[in-house]
Amino acid sequence: MRPFEKLQAREQKELLGLRQASATAETISQLVQEFFRLVRTRQGTQLDSWISKVEASGIAELQRFANGLQRDKAAVLAGLTLIHSNGQTEGQVTRIKLIKRMMFGRAGFALLRQRVLHAL
Repeated sequence: MRPFEKLQAREQKELLGLRQASATAETISQLVQEFFRLVRTRQGTQLDSWISKVEASGIAELQRFANGLQRDKAAVLAGLTLIHSNGQTEGQVTRIKLIKRMMFGRAGFALLRQRVLHAL
C-alpha cells in the first residue's frame, strides 16, 4: 500500500520479483498504486479514467472493487475531492460500539448512556 519508494530494500526486491514473474501481478500493482495516488492526492476527477483501465485489465477482483465504487460514485467522488471528513464522527461511533460490546448482556440503555457520558 505504500509507494514503492517508501518500501524497505527487501520489500522492493520482493515486489519487483513478483511483478517480473507475472504480467497480471504487474498490472495489479500499477492499478493499485494509481488508485492510492488518487486517494492520497484527492484527484477524484481521474476516477473514471482509473475505472476504465480496471475494466480493460480483465482482473475480476479489481473489477468488483470498481463496480462497488460505481454504485456509490457520488460519495466516492466527494471523498476523493473534498477536504471535509467524517472521521471524527466515525471514531465516536466506534468508541460507543466498543463500550456497548463490553457491557453485552449486563444492562440496558440507561447504563450504556451513563458509561458513554462518563467515558468522555
